[in-house]
Amino acid sequence: MDLGISGKRALLCASNAGLGLACAKAVAAEGVDIVINGRDPEKTAAAEAEVKSMAKGKVLAVQADVTTDEGRAALLSICPRPDILLNNNAGPAPKCFMETVRSDWESTYQSNYLAPILLVHAVLPGMIERGFGRIVNITSAMVTMPRPHHTMSAGARAGLTASLKALSLEVARHNITINNLLPERIDSPRQVEMAHAAMKREGLTFEEARAAQVQSIAAKRLGRLDEFGAMFAFLCSDHAGYISGSNLHLDGGSYPGLV
Repeated sequence: MDLGISGKRALLCASNAGLGLACAKAVAAEGVDIVINGRDPEKTAAAEAEVKSMAKGKVLAVQADVTTDEGRAALLSICPRPDILLNNNAGPAPKCFMETVRSDWESTYQSNYLAPILLVHAVLPGMIERGFGRIVNITSAMVTMPRPHHTMSAGARAGLTASLKALSLEVARHNITINNLLPERIDSPRQVEMAHAAMKREGLTFEEARAAQVQSIAAKRLGRLDEFGAMFAFLCSDHAGYISGSNLHLDGGSYPGLV
């Protein structure tokens, strides 16, 4: 299927590894000109080289921290008028509510709410002018299924979801869509981090923690990164112009709700 986005420009936050890199590969294969981003210079350079080896469009890399004004300015100086924006950032580590401190909440708000809001604010005028925009936010299953030890992630990302849902109603008439991908147990570095947190919290071995992750999913396997990237690419396509304001669970059929 031709997704109809060859030659479009994409600004992809936190895309030098894991879910973000999977998204970068998927749209690069469709001929999208992309800007890869990450904080670590070596990882970002390696991701740039990896994507360039299979890309059908241009690939640039920017080392920057999207949670800072300076980092966002650096990204926007390279790609000021993207057609596609991927908002992505690492979530906070799981933590018992009574162990959290004010700085934890402020950092989570900055990373997982304010930074993506400000990027949307910066790129939206150009999308409206061109009559095309695809904004995709990688949030979390915690948005619709809040769980213990995830109060910070659930709060910030649910707030982002609500704000951008309201915005999606304003901009749909300009052929701009805003959607959220809610990953659960995609086989990525984040899941390794979560396994180590479970080891510390529950006294498990690494193997036991990983097995528990698999058992928590209805499909009884972890999701593949390429599956996640493919869904991102579809949401960016011409074919997805009638999908907006939606939360899409990528969780092996595990979400128990109807809506």
